[in-house]
Amino acid sequence: MAPESLEIIGTAHVSEKSVETVRNTILDKNPDVVAVELCINRYHNLMNEQYGEPQKNEFKIREVIKGKNLTLFLVSGFLSYMQRKIGDDVGVKPGSEMLAAINAAGEVGARVALIDRDISITLNRAINKMSYIEKMKFIYGLIASFFSKDDEIEDIDSITEGDALNEVMGYFQEMSPKAYDVLVTERDAYMAKMLLDIPEENVVAVVGAGHKGGITEYMENPDKIPPLSELLNIQKSKISLGKIILFSIPLIFILIFLLAFLNGINIQTSLIEYILITGCLAFAGSILSGSKIYSAITAFLAAPLTILHPLLAAGWFSGIVEAKLRKVGMDDLMDFKECESLGDFWKNNLFRVLLVVVGTNIGATIGAFITIPNVFYPLLLKIYGAIYPILLAIFNAFYPIIGKIFGWG
Repeated sequence: MAPESLEIIGTAHVSEKSVETVRNTILDKNPDVVAVELCINRYHNLMNEQYGEPQKNEFKIREVIKGKNLTLFLVSGFLSYMQRKIGDDVGVKPGSEMLAAINAAGEVGARVALIDRDISITLNRAINKMSYIEKMKFIYGLIASFFSKDDEIEDIDSITEGDALNEVMGYFQEMSPKAYDVLVTERDAYMAKMLLDIPEENVVAVVGAGHKGGITEYMENPDKIPPLSELLNIQKSKISLGKIILFSIPLIFILIFLLAFLNGINIQTSLIEYILITGCLAFAGSILSGSKIYSAITAFLAAPLTILHPLLAAGWFSGIVEAKLRKVGMDDLMDFKECESLGDFWKNNLFRVLLVVVGTNIGATIGAFITIPNVFYPLLLKIYGAIYPILLAIFNAFYPIIGKIFGWG
């Protein structure tokens, strides 16, 4: 059941006008509850940034650079950067309107309700549902925005207006509909459910302008809201063609070497070529990413082995070595979130480590695919040549028997 009195304020997250509107509305309405578009983690980060030093939690570089964690970290970091970049143009710190809402709630004695879904759940669900093509388009959009020189924004407050907002959201929906569904539609439903569950009568909700329409529609049609268990569940990604190929490549490599060995074929030259191609390209990827020489050597040594193990990556090993050499710590993590230019990122030790991880993995992957036509295909032809007489003999032995059974010839 919805509160008797509910006002939803749609804001631009980096607008001074939005900050004023939020504060004045709350002081005027004197609500029992101020609901804000924040989850508990974002709330703590916002309060720590405003009033104190960030919490010095233990920072484990190994957890950051592994698999999906790396993707989540980079996407989250670049999204934060883009929002800060817009905020710098208009002189407003991202999240200022949420902070204004929290402060105004304190002034009128209202309870603060955090109604947004946890950001880690949202990003995980978005990544799981996106296709490879959508991920590529999304990452390209991030990178293009990151390097864009057209930073000037003439009227940030126009973002809260319908036409401009629909144009922006429509573009995002077209670029990646599955990500849009997770980042916008699902969160609309979640926040609507949170508002419906507030027992107090007088409520003011502060949300991004892009969510106001969706939240209102869900609150008017609560039967359309999916169960919370469904909105909070992080589904494991299904077995896709890409994953099948990923796991098949190392198995095929091992099988080819094993068959060659069993058939008495000299595999020493092929092994050396495989090690040199994969190792050297991983080494090159690491160096070109700005790594130190010991990290690049680690990439060279790890690549031939990790390619044969689908759950390992050469970049993890070179990244860990790079992190130790650069002495990456919690300060680098905090500074990463505050980087405002490409130069700032380049000076950040954590960013340099992540760059090495990505560069090494790209080099090793290219090496793996180069070895297919240059090493494994020729080896496969030798194997076929070695076992062809055996296959022919088996065929000649069984063909007459099969012919009699089926009445051939």
